[in-house]
Amino acid sequence: MEGFDFSSLKLISRPELFEFEGISMVHYFTENWENIQKFQARPDDILIATYPKAGTTWVSYILDLLYFGNEAPDRQTSIPIFMRVPFLEATFPPMPSGVELADNLPTKPRLIKTHLPIQLVPKSFWEQNCKVVYVARNAKDNAVSYFHFERMNKGQPDPGDWNTFLQMFMEGKKVFGPWYDHVCGYWEKKQTYSNLHYMFFEDMVEDPGCELDSLCSFLGLNTPIEERKKITKSTHFNNMKENKMTNYSGVPVMDFTISPFMRKGKVGDWKNHFTVAQNEQFDEHYKQKMKNTTLQFRIEI
Repeated sequence: MEGFDFSSLKLISRPELFEFEGISMVHYFTENWENIQKFQARPDDILIATYPKAGTTWVSYILDLLYFGNEAPDRQTSIPIFMRVPFLEATFPPMPSGVELADNLPTKPRLIKTHLPIQLVPKSFWEQNCKVVYVARNAKDNAVSYFHFERMNKGQPDPGDWNTFLQMFMEGKKVFGPWYDHVCGYWEKKQTYSNLHYMFFEDMVEDPGCELDSLCSFLGLNTPIEERKKITKSTHFNNMKENKMTNYSGVPVMDFTISPFMRKGKVGDWKNHFTVAQNEQFDEHYKQKMKNTTLQFRIEI
């Protein structure tokens, strides 16, 4: 798969949003639905789950280095992260589907990523008691990041201007559904499913070493301290942004002249986007949406 020619992966037009299984979706994530739902997880699989633009690639790369950083050196320099950690529900012909890539992963454990809300995750992950690593990012920064992602990614619907996008985000009319349901759904699951490790993007930015330690502890890994330091350095935002294997620069559907795939990776950038009126409206709406959960976020550090 390393030699896959991405130049053949050209999309003619942006996809339309439609209602699917109770959430907003585009056809790239529903076309292989039967096979996605029938996907056979193995007990040692690790599922990386996030709402889009919440630190998926970051955690994928951390896990990949923890398990395979010292294996075949060319793995780190020749295989893009999205081949090492397949996107389960993705179907972008002529590329193999996420299910195919996951089924054919040679690694143990298999690292697999998803943006599916909790209720749509294939049942076999729960039946096999797989470990799940979930990353959540505060709604304001997540919205800003998602907006810039939709601007540059032709595989997503057109976001319109910032205000239009923000209203749609609040209404949950974004690919993979409402942010509120997504982060709360996994938070609730964690209360009854002990193999779910819930991480916060803000904590990762503030103290990556500490977050790596608790991740190792959850995974039962005794990674030496020197090795952990090396991983923390390799997965620093600026290093990943420059790394062709992690920055998605080889994917033609993404227009880097509009925005890079990895833009800022900061906490609090929302302040550069929200107007006072938007912020007040958002806060009011947020309070309503989050009133029944114990889940809490930081919007600055």
